[in-house]
Amino acid sequence: MSFEKLGLEARLLGAVAAEGYTAPTPIQAQAIPVILAGRDVMGGAQTGTGKTAAFALPILQLLGKGEKGRLPRALILTPTRELAAQVAESFRAYGRQTPLRTAVIYGGVGINPQIEQLRRGIDILVATPGRLLDHAGQGTLNLSNVEILVLDEADRMLDMGFIPDIRRIFKLLPAKRQNLLFSATYSNEIKTLADGLLHNPELIEVARRNTAAETVTHVVHPVGHTRKRELLSHLIKGGNWNRVLVFTRTKHGANRLTTQLISDGVSAAAIHGNKSQSARTRALDDFKNGAVRTLVATDIAARGIDIDSLPHVVNYELPNVPEDYVHRIGRTGRAGASGSAVSLVCAEERELLTNIQKVLQHKIQVEIIAGFEHDSAAMTKPAPAPNQFGRRQDNGVKKSFGSRPSGKPARPQGGRGCQRNK
Repeated sequence: MSFEKLGLEARLLGAVAAEGYTAPTPIQAQAIPVILAGRDVMGGAQTGTGKTAAFALPILQLLGKGEKGRLPRALILTPTRELAAQVAESFRAYGRQTPLRTAVIYGGVGINPQIEQLRRGIDILVATPGRLLDHAGQGTLNLSNVEILVLDEADRMLDMGFIPDIRRIFKLLPAKRQNLLFSATYSNEIKTLADGLLHNPELIEVARRNTAAETVTHVVHPVGHTRKRELLSHLIKGGNWNRVLVFTRTKHGANRLTTQLISDGVSAAAIHGNKSQSARTRALDDFKNGAVRTLVATDIAARGIDIDSLPHVVNYELPNVPEDYVHRIGRTGRAGASGSAVSLVCAEERELLTNIQKVLQHKIQVEIIAGFEHDSAAMTKPAPAPNQFGRRQDNGVKKSFGSRPSGKPARPQGGRGCQRNK
């Protein structure tokens, strides 16, 4: 199928061609005609499948046929600053031959330039929930003319606790509007949100729920928690990896690992919520242009990172929420390209690995790296039980505090000891 057959007008087709795209992805082929018809949509597609264009292109066409004004007519809500910036850039690129104006607002930067931009008048607003409510509270934003609402990465909105804010935003919008919800993973909470937002929606799924892209290969390297950094440096140097995105669970862990990689002779930068927006942007730009070969990120900060030809994603620590594995590795294998998802797994993370494999519905290949055989042996042994003080007797790593009612297993801590490295 070609973009011409989807009902897009010539100026949008020209912009798509200028971006180098010749054929729509499955989510684009299915969603664009439905959105152009004015239907509500619930779209399920993992990251990297082209879903931004799937809603940006038809929105640009629909708004191009209406009255021009000073108030936003389309609102796109995203969970993170990086994703907001990426989505806004897509609207500007695809809408370059239209008179439509796009603005992006998010926290971490000054609010006054945003106020001035809103005052000049815009057609499309891309925003994170918190900063949007700041503007609404100050009276610098009027959403009464919104015709189309998009919730992008709704599952991450839920994970980050944005749903109460989103419901507040709903009350600021006209009751009659077109609603589009996109989510890489589904849950009962997302279904509840969709039921309250969408009206007779078209359900569009281009892959099995909660799955990773088929172009990504998965591998687990068992390793002791104290040797993870050593193995990571070995893989990057030995494999001559020039661009690798590495995930840690915590901001402190991201900073620490970045410093250690640099000491190993591996150029690296960290990106997480405690970094200023300018520092996050600089780190991402350095990674994209090759100034640094390794970007160390937390889950939240990495959402919205869109990098062409990112061949390697490494789970330095497995996520506590198994669906986050899908989001993490969605940074690679995008738009049909091949990618590699590498997980460095210590004994304390075995339960997390089991939960991830349940979500993926298949086992992940285990590959032992030469020189790390001794560390890998712990993966096949039963984990030692915590003693009466809630501590593991083999390595002194704290496992849990307190007690829980009989029959209710403690929530896995994800191998807190795995966060240590030397």
